[in-house]
Amino acid sequence: MRQPTHTTMNDHRALLDSDLPGPDAWPCLLACLADDGALRQANRAFTDLLGIAHETHDGWVWSALLSPTSLAELHEQLPRRRDFGITLAVKETPATPGGTWLDGQARWDPATAEYRCVFHEVSARVRSELQARDRADQFQLLADNVPVLIANFEARTFACRFANRQYAETFGWDERTILGHTFREIIGDAAAREIQPYVDIVMRDKTTASYERELTAKDGHTQWLEVNLIPHLGPDGEPTTAFVLISDITRHRAAERALQEIQQRLSKFMQASAEGIAFLQDGVITDANPAACQLVGYTHDELVGARTLDLVAPDQRAKVADMIRAAEEVPYESALLHKDGSRLPVELMGRSIWHKGERVRMTLVRDIRERYAAQEHIRYLAHHDALTGLPNRVSLMEDLSHQIAAARRADSQFALLFIDLDHFKRVNDSLGHLVGDTLLQTVSRRITDCLRTTDRVARFGGDEFIVLLPDTLQRVDVEEVSNKLLGAIEVPVNVDGRLISVTPSIGISMFPHDAGTADALIKNADTAMYLAKSRGRANYQFFTSAMARSALDALVMESQMTQGLARGEFVLHFQPQIDATTGALVGAEALMRWNHPERGLLLPDAFIELAEQQRLMLPLGQWALREAARCARRWFEAGVRHAPVAVNLSTVQFQTSGFTALVGQVLQEEGVTGDLLELELTERMLMDDLPEVRRKLSELKAMGMRIAVDDFGTGYSSLSHLKELPIDKMKIDRAFVHDLPGDTESGAIARAIIQMSRGLGLKVIAEGVETEAQRAFLAEAGCDELQGLLISAPLTVDAFEAWALDAMAAVR
Repeated sequence: MRQPTHTTMNDHRALLDSDLPGPDAWPCLLACLADDGALRQANRAFTDLLGIAHETHDGWVWSALLSPTSLAELHEQLPRRRDFGITLAVKETPATPGGTWLDGQARWDPATAEYRCVFHEVSARVRSELQARDRADQFQLLADNVPVLIANFEARTFACRFANRQYAETFGWDERTILGHTFREIIGDAAAREIQPYVDIVMRDKTTASYERELTAKDGHTQWLEVNLIPHLGPDGEPTTAFVLISDITRHRAAERALQEIQQRLSKFMQASAEGIAFLQDGVITDANPAACQLVGYTHDELVGARTLDLVAPDQRAKVADMIRAAEEVPYESALLHKDGSRLPVELMGRSIWHKGERVRMTLVRDIRERYAAQEHIRYLAHHDALTGLPNRVSLMEDLSHQIAAARRADSQFALLFIDLDHFKRVNDSLGHLVGDTLLQTVSRRITDCLRTTDRVARFGGDEFIVLLPDTLQRVDVEEVSNKLLGAIEVPVNVDGRLISVTPSIGISMFPHDAGTADALIKNADTAMYLAKSRGRANYQFFTSAMARSALDALVMESQMTQGLARGEFVLHFQPQIDATTGALVGAEALMRWNHPERGLLLPDAFIELAEQQRLMLPLGQWALREAARCARRWFEAGVRHAPVAVNLSTVQFQTSGFTALVGQVLQEEGVTGDLLELELTERMLMDDLPEVRRKLSELKAMGMRIAVDDFGTGYSSLSHLKELPIDKMKIDRAFVHDLPGDTESGAIARAIIQMSRGLGLKVIAEGVETEAQRAFLAEAGCDELQGLLISAPLTVDAFEAWALDAMAAVR
């Protein structure tokens, strides 16, 4: 609400105190209002202005014509019943197009209980004020949102009259608190001293002054400001105020600095880079670094000014020209000409950059001769064996495919020889891989020397080689080559003063008679090779259809064995072991049987070899160990004591990582102590990696288990091995027992084994005892334990339990 001034009240007091005689004659707007805003009386000027019917206004609520703000302000004053002044906004009506504004004085008359009001129309003044305020608001809005700091200072006092938000906040103020302060107070003494010379220029020369200054922001970052001081001259030509316009040009200065740094780094990089760099303009070299000069053999002066394409190999010029024309920025391979005329394979990559103030084309030149050599080496390695230098499996398969295609076109045949070295693993295990590698290199050279230049040989993997004999017409020719290979390979090799020899087993398949595809030819030759091994090794065998049937039978049996293990078709039989002197039961050997659904009960000879070849011995061996543990616990609980069950271990089972932990797990899960089991290992198993074998046997002994060496005398173990291992028992193989006592040599071997075992503190057991004469001989020789048909055939679980209980009763 606007309060009336003292002058206004004096001017209108007579009107407000009068009884309004002849009110229509007054030029001002007169009205009497009730304290609820009802219009009780008004002159014609008032009613005409508002469009109210003069004769019907008494009691009319005229306030409905007011704007909401004015209406609220009026209703706030009326109930107070005291004098007030007010400016009212009238809504737009047909009588008041565009609306109007009334400036009025109201005096409360207690006698009549009404307000006597005098109004003047002030629309023009209010509109002018609103327009001015709108222009000021627009300027403020613009000033606060342009990316420029704006302020206005008085020329005489240098006091701030206006500042936009950005200006005020930049120096730690706001738009209100900054007003009235001098620029020295606002920006500080140091900055003020720095800009004072520019202020003096503005005041003295009455002209604009511009300068740049560096400012440290609150967060510590440096800002670069561009400042313009613009004087505002009065009628006398003297400055009255000065505008300050400040632009943040930090980004531009940073870009300039970055560009300068880039140029400096580029110059340093050019000089230090090991790769060639050249700058081109319109196809002409304008600059080059030392590496580029050295690469092509020209001096810097010789290169600058030379046409780019003149240095490109002729067959590459069209390609390079297209890349330059298209301004491509992707690397591509090409070739340059050295000064001596030689061809240089290179990788080129162009970039459009600013260099020394000009936009030019920069080309990186990379020497890729080493890359080409490396790629060629990689290609060689991908198709050749690193150890022997022979073509590898990948190369062989490619050659074999080509050979098959060529043989089909020519309607010819060829032979494929699959060569495997016998007992090669033993060389690696006993003498080390370096010796084994030397042997493989020697064998590969000998194979190559036996072949024609048209023949192909490849290392297929490990100690396996494959030979292709193209255009082989006669079987006798293949036999001749095979015999040459057998003779050449088995010649001893001198490695570090040691003579080492290995023999090969060779399997042969013929195209197209034996197979029509690469895989089938290799598979069939591999099958023939295994037949050669089974027939004593160091020989060759041709593939036959019977072998295919045998391989199929083996595949079928392998599947049946897997299913049989899952269906519980395998069982254990137990053969008693007795004391040679007292006849008391001292143990039993677990022997595996297979209740084949079609062939009946099968002995191990019918399936063990296949199981070992196909690694089925691991699950079979684990099953046998667990089943033996269960039976041992059952018999112990039935009263059969001091009769551990001997379980034969397979090589794959014993060499399995974590084998001893698996044994411990079986004992724990089945509730069996280690002394109820005895593990039998072959001599061959003891020869591989003596420290590891010793560790495993020691862990088994720690569980309370006994260790026996099975079939002793048939392998290659040495006394030095045996005395270092925690062994409890030696088992004389049935081959030496069979001819006792009549065969002198067998008798000598049996006595030697018994005496040697006693010397080592080991017990001895003989298997395969079938006659009383054999029993008597072994007992007299000092053998501790006996096993064989003379004592008992292998028995089922129930039958063994009954036999054992009877035997124990008989001894008692």
